[in-house]
Amino acid sequence: MKMIVIIGAVVIAIAGAWYFFSQSQDLGNQYTEVPLEEIRSFADCERAGYPVMESYPRQCAVPDGRTYAEEIVVEATYENASADMITVELPYPGAVVGKEFKIMGEARGNWYFEASFPIEIVSPSGSVIAGSFATAQGDWMTTEFVPYESEIIDLPSAYRGPATVILRKDNPSGLPENDAFMSFPIVVEY
Repeated sequence: MKMIVIIGAVVIAIAGAWYFFSQSQDLGNQYTEVPLEEIRSFADCERAGYPVMESYPRQCAVPDGRTYAEEIVVEATYENASADMITVELPYPGAVVGKEFKIMGEARGNWYFEASFPIEIVSPSGSVIAGSFATAQGDWMTTEFVPYESEIIDLPSAYRGPATVILRKDNPSGLPENDAFMSFPIVVEY
């Protein structure tokens, strides 16, 4: 009887050691649960446990050399305005820009006054870090969309990080009820 107990204890000890060893091997190879061919996006890569780079946008790399960037959907916001009054094509909301960049899009003719409207670049604290004017690229004396363009060239050389672009309807009357704007976030890099 003692022999059966000893043999049983040895079998249990061997099974336990085998289980522990197999589990520790799986911990050392944490990326084997998802086959590489099934990773097709940033979310797949992150879910599989591969390293995520803290960049903007975040990126995830798999061992075969593929890198996936996180898709960031950022929308413009409107105050007393809508996408039926003004749109932006460049830079897109959420874009990473340099110290100098162009702003392009379309606005209805009544957004302009004397063929232009003001633009501000604002820091997260609310201070204006740059300003400019968008200029109509066609006849602005209409209620139709008119292309605009502006070049931002006066960003402080030391500024880097998140900012907000504000496209303001020109309001020569100064009446608050005529104020309107579109804004969207960007990230300023060197």
